Amino acid sequence: MIVTVAGGKGGVGKSTTALNLAAALDAVVVDADLTMADLPTARGPDLHDVLADRAAPVEAVREGGAVDILPCGRSLAGARAADPVALTETLDAVAARYGTVVVDSPAGLSADAGLPLFAADACVAVTTRDRAALADGLRTRALAREFDTGLLRVVLNRVTGTASTAQVAEAFGAPVIAIPESEAVAEAGGAPVTAAAPRSEAAARFGDLADAVQSCKSV
Repeated sequence: MIVTVAGGKGGVGKSTTALNLAAALDAVVVDADLTMADLPTARGPDLHDVLADRAAPVEAVREGGAVDILPCGRSLAGARAADPVALTETLDAVAARYGTVVVDSPAGLSADAGLPLFAADACVAVTTRDRAALADGLRTRALAREFDTGLLRVVLNRVTGTASTAQVAEAFGAPVIAIPESEAVAEAGGAPVTAAAPRSEAAARFGDLADAVQSCKSV
C-alpha cells in the first residue's frame, strides 16, 4: 500500500507526519520532494539517483534506523537529472518489497506534488488552523479527488488547548486527527516521536493515524 502525506502549504508539519506515520506502521518513508528535501539523509544512492536511472529503488532504501527511508538528494543538479515520471514505478517497486510505503510529497499544487497523489492508493492531508494552510489543504484535497485518491484522514497539526475539529472534518469530508503542539516533537530532532517519546500525547495521536491506515488496508 502507498500512502501519500500531502499539504498545499509548506511548514505545516507534513514531513514530521510522514516520518512518524511510517515509524508507527513499520513502513518505508520516501522523501519525494525533489527540490526541497526535508527528511534525514545519509551517504549512498537516493531518490535523485533512482529517478535518473542510476540506482534501483530498493537499493536506495536505508534500513536499520528508527524508520526505513528512501531519502532524496539536495543538489540542484540531481533534481534536474531526475525524471519525476519514474516516481510511480519507483514507489510500486518499494511497496512490492516492503509492503507499505509512506510518501512525503512536496508542498504546492505543481506536477511534482501531483505525482505522489496520482501514485498513491490513499492520502493523508496535513494542515494547521491557519486560514492559508486550510485553503491550500482543501486545494490538495481537490487534486486528490481528480486522481480518485481516497482521503483517509486529515491531520490538524500544532493544536493548542481543546478545540473542535468538526468544521475541518466537514470541509475536507474526512475524519480529523488533532496533533497537539508538543515539545516532544520538537525535541525529537528529526527522529520519530514514537521512538523518542513513545508515551507522549503526540505519539499516541500518530498511533491513531497509523491505526486508520491499517484499517484501510484490511478492508
